[in-house]
Amino acid sequence: MAKYRIAWMPGDGIGVDVMDAARIVLDAIALDAEYIPADIGWKFWCREGNPLPQRTLDVMKGTDCALFGAITSKGKDVADKELAPELRGKGYSYRSPIVAMRQLLDLYICLRPCKAYAGNPLNYRDGIDLVVFRENTEGMYIGVEFERVPEQFYAVKGMEKVPRDAALSLRAITPGGSERIVRAAFEYARQHGRKKVTAVHKGNVLRQTDGVFMAAARKVAAEYPDVAFDDANVDAMCMWLLKNPMNYDVIVTTNLFGDIVSDLCAQMVGGMGFGCSGNIGTSYAVFEPTHGSAPKYAGLYKVNPMATILAARMMLEWLGEKEKAAQIEGAVAAVIAEGKVRTYDLGGDNTTLEVAEAIAARLQ
Repeated sequence: MAKYRIAWMPGDGIGVDVMDAARIVLDAIALDAEYIPADIGWKFWCREGNPLPQRTLDVMKGTDCALFGAITSKGKDVADKELAPELRGKGYSYRSPIVAMRQLLDLYICLRPCKAYAGNPLNYRDGIDLVVFRENTEGMYIGVEFERVPEQFYAVKGMEKVPRDAALSLRAITPGGSERIVRAAFEYARQHGRKKVTAVHKGNVLRQTDGVFMAAARKVAAEYPDVAFDDANVDAMCMWLLKNPMNYDVIVTTNLFGDIVSDLCAQMVGGMGFGCSGNIGTSYAVFEPTHGSAPKYAGLYKVNPMATILAARMMLEWLGEKEKAAQIEGAVAAVIAEGKVRTYDLGGDNTTLEVAEAIAARLQ
């Protein structure tokens, strides 16, 4: 019996391509694992009205963790039109399966390392090495929205200024949710020799919700005197990251701001082809590249698989296979530094699988 059981979730579009690449690398490292296929994605929405079927959640319950490829998400109008005709008008409503998975499994940490590997021609600046901790289950992504403002909301002070035909989204920030994501960031900093944690917010405008977040951040920071702490408004943070990226180490923030800031950081180290992510809870985790499904490239094996391979490296580290994780990162770094095998985004003409094979060759 294999040591690990891993839910294998290619998803949509190029998800299949990059997961095939990741499998080449995992096989080369001889991970003692069984990979269990699991259904997720747009086609299951169209056929069944659910992009994250219950059977997939059941697979996940029987595995140690999951590796995921990419997802296609479309707006409400398109989603309604592409739903199977026999399911229309029966109350089905599309919701991102990744957001649903994070909440259903309480994967409250979104961990996104952003590291500039030497030799990457797309690096904004060599030496960048940031880690973003994004709260993954609350904030603006709780999914509570209204097409029109409900009548009872007008009893709330200030709502009389809002037109009655306005759409409304709610943002929920809790002390407990804030405290645990900030604590995760500080624990990571301490365990990995990081020097500073920066909390990102917009407390000068979102006074109540970000007030809760920052109160929790300051409370937790006081428990870690060995790690420096500061904070910044999200708009200023984006500016300072571009000006002085070396001044930052670990960033912790709320869900929406983390989504934005982590993509900015990813672009500084090569773009979405290098953006890897871990959705981590207390006992389960899902690892993924942060890019989309790029339908026009699906099946062409053209795209950069580095993000998915680095996500697999994160998975190994989470499983406790730190030596194998380090070996994969070393092989990735060597291939990037050598510069002979590159996909189109890096100015090369190699395929997705050729990049994976080049990395695998350094592991054998």
